[in-house]
Amino acid sequence: MKIGEAAREAGLPVKTVRYYADIGLVAPQGRSTGGYRDYDRPEVARLRFVSRARRFGFSIPECRELLSLYEDDGRESADVKRLAEAKLAALDARLEELTDLRDELARVATACAGDGRPDCPILDRFAGDGDDQGPLSAES
Repeated sequence: MKIGEAAREAGLPVKTVRYYADIGLVAPQGRSTGGYRDYDRPEVARLRFVSRARRFGFSIPECRELLSLYEDDGRESADVKRLAEAKLAALDARLEELTDLRDELARVATACAGDGRPDCPILDRFAGDGDDQGPLSAES
């Protein structure tokens, strides 16, 4: 099938499918007489697999490793679990960071009068005026 159909079936933009082919994540079966990349069902399945893994936040190198494990009948599930647990820990850390940012933004939004005066604790916080502790510090 042509790239457009493969992209539709995988739920990805054509540009993404082309990129995945360019970096060797998937391999079109060749080119049609018109020069279009041809994809078969196994490659569309690989595209779907990568798409789902990417939605969970796996990087391209991690997707490569997951694909390799998926296609290896001799794999150990412990290797897959290790990758999933590492991603879970990274998601937990990001969730904590986002929660801290949300709480700080809520705090400064509450402190802002939102009236016609020019002073604004939100802008002051972003500019670093006042308290430089917490998630919006210069180190973030």
